[in-house]
Amino acid sequence: MATVASQVILHPYVSQSLKFGSFNVGRDKLYRTVQYFSRFIAWFLVSRGNKVEAARWTALKSHLGIVRKVMRLGKPVEHLQAALRVASSSGEVGEQVTSIGRQLAYFGYLTYDTALWANAAKFIALKPGTAERVTKTSNRFWLAGILFSITHGLLKAGRLAHDAKKLRNSETWGEKDLSDEAQREVRQLALENLRADTRHQFIIDLFDIWIPASNLGLVNVNDGVVGFAGFISSLMGLRAQWLAINNGKKN
Repeated sequence: MATVASQVILHPYVSQSLKFGSFNVGRDKLYRTVQYFSRFIAWFLVSRGNKVEAARWTALKSHLGIVRKVMRLGKPVEHLQAALRVASSSGEVGEQVTSIGRQLAYFGYLTYDTALWANAAKFIALKPGTAERVTKTSNRFWLAGILFSITHGLLKAGRLAHDAKKLRNSETWGEKDLSDEAQREVRQLALENLRADTRHQFIIDLFDIWIPASNLGLVNVNDGVVGFAGFISSLMGLRAQWLAINNGKKN
C-alpha cells in the first residue's frame, strides 16, 4: 500500500502539477479555465430548467472571478513596464505601436478592474451608476487591448511570412557550405516557432474578443457562447503555460 501511495504522490505528473501551481500565472490560467467552464455549464443548466444546480456553478464562477482580481493586483504596473520596454526597443514601427497600445490598454483594463475588486470587497464605496461606468470602461480597455493584439498578430505574421520566404529563396543550389546550411536550418526553425506562437495567440484573441464585446453589448450572444469561447481560449493558454513551465513536457 505504501509503495502504491508513493508511486501516486511522487508521480512526475503530480510533481509537474505542483510546479505549475507554484507560479501565480499558472494558477490564474487554471482558475480562468474553471471560471469560464462554470459560466458555460451554468448557462446549459439554466437552459434545461435546472436553476438550482446552475446557481452552484454561477457562484463558483463569481468567486473565481474575485480570486483572480486579487491575484492580478499589481499587474497593471507590469503592463506599464512592458510598454516602456517596447517603446525603448527597436523594431517594426507598426508592431511596436500595436504592442505599446496593447500594453497600455491592459494597464487601463486592470487598473479599473482593481477598482471594481476594491468596491466588491467594500474597501471603497462606488455608487451603482459609478460602478457601472467603471465596468464599461474596464471592458472598453480590455476590448481595445485585444484589438491591438489582433492587429499586432496580423502585422507580425505578415513580416514572419516574408522573412521565411526570403530565407527559402536564399537557399543555394549545388555545392553547399555545411556551416551555412546549419545556420539556415536554425533560423528556419526559429521562424517556424515564432509563426506558430503568433498563430496561437491570434486564435486566443479571436475567442477572447467575444467576452468584452458581449459585456459591452456590441454583440448579441448568450452566456453559453461567451463561456465556451472563454473556456477554449483558457485551455489554450493553460496548455501553453504548462509547456513553458515544465519545459515542453506533455505527459
